[in-house]
Amino acid sequence: MAVLVYVTSLRESRTSVTPITSIVVLPLQNLSGDLAQEYFVDGMTDALIGDLAQIGALRVISRTSAMHYKGTNKSLPEIARELNVDAVVEGTVQRAGDRVHVRAQLIHAATDSHLWAADYDRDLRDVLDLQAEVAGAIASEVRIKITPAERSLLVPKRVISRDAIDNYLQGRYFWNRRTEHDLRQAVVYFDNAIKADPNYAQAYAGLADSYNQLGTAMIGGLPSSEARQTAEIAARKALEIDNEVAEAHVALGYVDFFNWNWAIAEAEFKRALELNPNYAFAHSQYALYLVARGRIDEALAEINRAQELDPLSLTMSMTRGYILQNARRYEESIDQLRRVIALDPNHYGAHWFLGMAYVANHQFEEAIAASEKAVALSGRAPAALGVLGLAYGLAGRKRDANRVLSELLQLQKQRYVTLMALCYVNIGLGNKDQAFGWLEKAYQERSNHLAFFKVSPTVDSLRSDPRFADLLRRIGLDSESR
Repeated sequence: MAVLVYVTSLRESRTSVTPITSIVVLPLQNLSGDLAQEYFVDGMTDALIGDLAQIGALRVISRTSAMHYKGTNKSLPEIARELNVDAVVEGTVQRAGDRVHVRAQLIHAATDSHLWAADYDRDLRDVLDLQAEVAGAIASEVRIKITPAERSLLVPKRVISRDAIDNYLQGRYFWNRRTEHDLRQAVVYFDNAIKADPNYAQAYAGLADSYNQLGTAMIGGLPSSEARQTAEIAARKALEIDNEVAEAHVALGYVDFFNWNWAIAEAEFKRALELNPNYAFAHSQYALYLVARGRIDEALAEINRAQELDPLSLTMSMTRGYILQNARRYEESIDQLRRVIALDPNHYGAHWFLGMAYVANHQFEEAIAASEKAVALSGRAPAALGVLGLAYGLAGRKRDANRVLSELLQLQKQRYVTLMALCYVNIGLGNKDQAFGWLEKAYQERSNHLAFFKVSPTVDSLRSDPRFADLLRRIGLDSESR
């Protein structure tokens, strides 16, 4: 039986307090004494953020930015100022076997005054009810208007098995780390969650997210079309079980985006944002879709919204840099990416995108330096090698570019190599026919890169060729396409 220990509300003291329209859930503290339970406590934090994020009238800071404050000594008013929020949720989690005890409190940030606190004691299988109950109580305390549709999202539709919840939380823990190794670990945990409970929609959504990321050029763990095919099956299964899982709609939108099902993809992204207006990842993915379609102002508005929701996320900042590059605002793109690198000098993706931005801005020596760093940080990832070879070729270092091309061709015998890497090196070398040969193979594979060819400066040298116009037409990116 679920037992509520106590609830304390201080509503009467709030008559002079500014209305709360924005909030951050700080990382819940692990009181179990077992470091192995960190994934569970972090998962509880994620879930609470996710539940609150479904309330459209409330701006909720995303997980990545919230996690920056794990173990911090900063005061709550200081944190609130940095994140520009009105209120803070903090609390503790203690798990003992199949019992979970949670204490949560809501604090008005500017005055550091406590508005509400509650203790909950639950069986692990009731943890979804606990998360929804805490989110609903917080929403009531901040006096935010909740629509009937939003309130229905805060009510779990079914009981999930203990093993399924446990594996799902571990899967999201690894998914949030986003390396190839961690994504493969996430797949294992999401698969285990599905085995434990075949009707767990969120686990299928997590599986879809993992495969979509494994198929990106940056990760390069699987051929993009193969990864998306598996992701689509998982996302559709999630929505078959529960059509209101925002993560599954984003995953399916991603699949349709890179399968060039343009109208369907946009509908999926919009549906995800209807269900969860505070989902920063959904805003960022929709922004990429919009820039690929040439809708620059809308793309920038979406990525700006993503950054408002996740202001400390380097991934969001990096994505904005890539969007600015495709908007042909090269100096801004370079500045954005260099700010990411200033915060994390070992951020592979930022160096990779920076190399591309320098190439677009005809700063080839700087492109070489950035790309060499990306190659080193990534363990010589094919995508990074492709941009390095492109930069070498355009800088006139043909011997170095051919050396990179040879390395990629050798590597292709051992593992999957994104075909666009081979295309890019040939562009750098001025081998137009070979570049189009690899482009045709990339078209057959439905490589992710091709979705950006309407706007990408990287392929500008090919635009005057009739073969390029034909490629855009087949992708659905020509001027006649909608």
